[in-house]
Amino acid sequence: MRHFLDFEKPIASLEGKVEELRHMSTDGSINIADEIGKLQTRIERELKQTYEKLGAWEKVQVARHPDRPKVSAIFDRLLTDFTPLSGDRNYAEDHAVIAGMARFRGQPVMVMGTEKGNSTEERVKRNFGMARPEGYRKASRLMDLAGRFGLPVLSFVDTAGAYPGRGAEERGQAEAIASAIRGCLNLPTPMVAAIIGEGGSGGAIALATGNRVVMFEHAVYCVISPEGCASILWRSAEHAQAAAEAGRITSDWMKKLGVVDAVVTEPLGGAHRDPNAAIDALGDSFEAQLQSMAGMDAAALIADRHNKYLTIGDSGLA
Repeated sequence: MRHFLDFEKPIASLEGKVEELRHMSTDGSINIADEIGKLQTRIERELKQTYEKLGAWEKVQVARHPDRPKVSAIFDRLLTDFTPLSGDRNYAEDHAVIAGMARFRGQPVMVMGTEKGNSTEERVKRNFGMARPEGYRKASRLMDLAGRFGLPVLSFVDTAGAYPGRGAEERGQAEAIASAIRGCLNLPTPMVAAIIGEGGSGGAIALATGNRVVMFEHAVYCVISPEGCASILWRSAEHAQAAAEAGRITSDWMKKLGVVDAVVTEPLGGAHRDPNAAIDALGDSFEAQLQSMAGMDAAALIADRHNKYLTIGDSGLA
């Protein structure tokens, strides 16, 4: 059953009518196929009009949509010969971060990503995509392996942020994030990262400090969640919408500010309506970004990466 967001209620009503017609028996007085066709046209028009004028808060809701393609689905469609690698060789395995070696369109790569999970049981296992220090240390370990074996790194981010629990803080959450960012910056091989849903704070940056960063059209990238920002500024999460609008967290702003290099267009109505088409478009973007770095040696890749992050915001936008 399709899950509809609050602003999609008119679309939900039309799709409900389509389902009713499909289950109707008819004596021939009504051309059901013709009526369904008219409704489908109205649905497409409504989707286009709705999604063309989404505000930042609506995009937050789309980025959090439960049917949005997750990292595991992206791995299944884009990768072959995936061999998962587990553990940080220090404390434990973090199931919020999936990582390992694979082939991307025939090319050997190292891949990693934050997985939120689909079912309730899996979401609990994955800690809703919020990594602990062990997840970031695993990512650092695999980036080191990628450097030693000359493998490009592909990273996929969908997290509300790093896990803020007491145990995570006691085991050095901030240090683990900082070390992962350092690992990204000093990686001697190409790194392409994607913000596929939520890109929350340092928990996202730790896996997204690549030479090239791409972002789904309706994803969001922010230093703090709109609810968290509202709780600080207005002492109430009820102002989350205002915080989202003020935070410039959408893909168009990220592109203008130079935070991301490319925006991946989503299917009409969001990636959750056609996950395979969205994933394929993301794969094409990854391939283009990797090709743009073909022939660059380790020194050039590191210099390119450092320059990218030293010049973000130089466009003068206010």
